[in-house]
Amino acid sequence: MTALQITRPAPGVAQVLMHRPAVFNAFDEAMIGELDAAFTQLADDPAVRVIVLAGSGKHFSAGADLQWMQRAAQADRAWNLADARRFAAMLARIEQSPKPTVARIQGAALGGGVGLACACDIAIAADDASFAVSEARFGIIPSVIGPYLLNAVGRRQARRLALATTRIRADEALRIGLVQEVVALDALDAAVARTVADLLAGGPQAQVEIKLLYDQLPGGPVTAQARELTAHTIARVRGTDEAREGFAAFLAKRPASWNPSKQPQ
Repeated sequence: MTALQITRPAPGVAQVLMHRPAVFNAFDEAMIGELDAAFTQLADDPAVRVIVLAGSGKHFSAGADLQWMQRAAQADRAWNLADARRFAAMLARIEQSPKPTVARIQGAALGGGVGLACACDIAIAADDASFAVSEARFGIIPSVIGPYLLNAVGRRQARRLALATTRIRADEALRIGLVQEVVALDALDAAVARTVADLLAGGPQAQVEIKLLYDQLPGGPVTAQARELTAHTIARVRGTDEAREGFAAFLAKRPASWNPSKQPQ
């Protein structure tokens, strides 16, 4: 892989670093393929519990590489459809990862870069970060990232960001739910590490179950179907070896077997 650097900064943790700083980590066909392959590989790696997505240099990601978009503009519809499907599959790969995912955001997150942040379970931004859903300025639309943007900020805010292409600061991104935490730039790594530690304290299979269950819950009124789904799910999960270990560890005032922490809980 050339556009990514994959490291293991701590036990159970993998960092996927987008490494095209000369173009602010803008992605093209090759980088999309590498991201898809990386998240596929890490999802299947039993040693990995948490995946951090980051960008090298001053910026998280400027979104689509403009040379890639120029090629797309000259290509026929069949090429564009296949290309868009690859992009859509990559975002789904991140969003559907069985492992918790954390976006570490500094500087600019533009267009598809916003989509990457929204596809992750948790997004933590430096206070210098800014965000813009900028596609309409180029005569295209934020189509593939649209579902992830809507899930993060809601329909009305998503429309505003996409239609006006307004660049917003980190504090506003926090207010509307685009990110969940904002810290000083020099505290960004520490904030990500704290969140990773919290994730590592949770049961890995429980986290898989949470992601699967929450993907099936529609939101809004709690229907009879939702009640049945949640009842059946917790009834099944309570009987797992992981649940028995979790309760035993709590009662014994010790870390659970999956928790790398050496401190008593």
